[in-house]
Amino acid sequence: MSEERIGFRWWAEAEPDRQAIVDGSGRTLTYGELGAEVNRLSHGLREVAGLRRGDTVACVMNNSTRMMALYLAAMQSGLYLVNVNYHLTAEEIGYIVGDCGASAVVCSQRAADEAAAAVGGRVALFVDGEHPSARPWEDLTEGRSAELPAERPAGSLMLYTSGTTGRPKGVKRPLPEADADAGARTYKWLFDEYGMDEACKAWLVSAPLYHSANLTPAAGTLHLGGLLVIMEGWTPELFLATVERYGVTGTHMVPTQFHRLLQLPEEVRKAAATGTLRYVLHGAAPCPRQVKERMFEWLGPVLYEYYGSTEVGTTIARPHEWLAHPGTVGRPASISALKILDPEGREVPPGTEGTVYMRQGSDVMEYHNDPEKTKNSSRDGFLTVGDLGYVDEDGFLYLTGRSSDLIIVGGVNVYPAEIEAALFSHPQVADAGVVGVPDEDLGEVPVAFVETRPGILEGAELRESIAAHCAERLAKVKRPARLHLMEGLPRDPNGKLYKARLSEARVRSAVSAD
Repeated sequence: MSEERIGFRWWAEAEPDRQAIVDGSGRTLTYGELGAEVNRLSHGLREVAGLRRGDTVACVMNNSTRMMALYLAAMQSGLYLVNVNYHLTAEEIGYIVGDCGASAVVCSQRAADEAAAAVGGRVALFVDGEHPSARPWEDLTEGRSAELPAERPAGSLMLYTSGTTGRPKGVKRPLPEADADAGARTYKWLFDEYGMDEACKAWLVSAPLYHSANLTPAAGTLHLGGLLVIMEGWTPELFLATVERYGVTGTHMVPTQFHRLLQLPEEVRKAAATGTLRYVLHGAAPCPRQVKERMFEWLGPVLYEYYGSTEVGTTIARPHEWLAHPGTVGRPASISALKILDPEGREVPPGTEGTVYMRQGSDVMEYHNDPEKTKNSSRDGFLTVGDLGYVDEDGFLYLTGRSSDLIIVGGVNVYPAEIEAALFSHPQVADAGVVGVPDEDLGEVPVAFVETRPGILEGAELRESIAAHCAERLAKVKRPARLHLMEGLPRDPNGKLYKARLSEARVRSAVSAD
């Protein structure tokens, strides 16, 4: 493929009838149609929403062709795009929109009520559908030019990652000085680096696009002229049917999806037409070794694992590397560097556990509006998210633990501090602690231990009240899977909670409403 034919706009001009996207309902969009819509939207963001280079637009959308169009438009308009989980509550959405300083918000119909409540008329809101407090998507596109904008500065994602202080933190990098075409070429790196050169022939989005791990290869597929297949919901049966229908060659998944696929009857799995599926990229959560071994047995050597985060670089474990080093999450990518440091910041030798620090080239990153967190997470240009691990003599990384607070629920990072903050706001909650416990399906789930104060409610009624209180303030993935009412929680003289002592096995010896 020539260097000139990288970037969705080149495909739109050279092969406008080439199929670009097919969504969950079977609707298709050609590259010519996609290019025209992206250009109209780019003009609309400037002329209607008044956005200029360096401004921020927030996206609260479920998987759709229009979500991809908004992403591509922002990336050729010099904008920061903040993708917001559409499952969040109005309070959670409102915090992110305010913290990132969004000048406009675009949402899907399903998220319109929450987005409208979050914005409260303070920021321009556009909806892919109808809502009395929002302007329709068409206001951004109708009557706008379908021609390329005269200037196409590269934009950037501004990603929000869960914060240990109870609020998500924005990860912000300086806007590239390059134009959008140069920006498009950076996405080719993913497929080249992983050795997944044919993955984009038919790439399947089988998880939410608001997660960068799903959005990045999806964008790369369009920049390389491939077919992007978008699922709007996921079941193991639907996944297998979609792979067969479109001859899917590559996708990104999380271990929870592996687990659910492996729960299918053996005859169903044997009958599934998975022969076209040659590249399965996975990460976002630790994958149990036995689960990955079973997936290898079923699909063959097609699993490509990575480790990394919004803040730092990545490691890669290609199929042959993982099979030779079972349990590894790989070695650093070519533009990444890795160090294992002890508590004093000294690098430790191979085989010795320490804190994992990484760096991605000369990348400059900061936590938006939180310079203290930026400072505390870095050492000599290397960053950590608190994970523990070691490297072997060949440089392969093995993770041995995570920052004590982090809970990964089906691939989604959840921090207890945010759940605890919601619990403490209930009038009858005196103390609270949240820990992650193993779950066969989701990997982990949050469980809450709550000390209550006297009040109107008691027992089951009190528990129901606290659960309803959390449901109003937290996305479903963050809500406690179980809630134990306790006489008291174990804290040291300085008030630090002994989370290691919070276990469901000990609840039997405590006063619990279960």
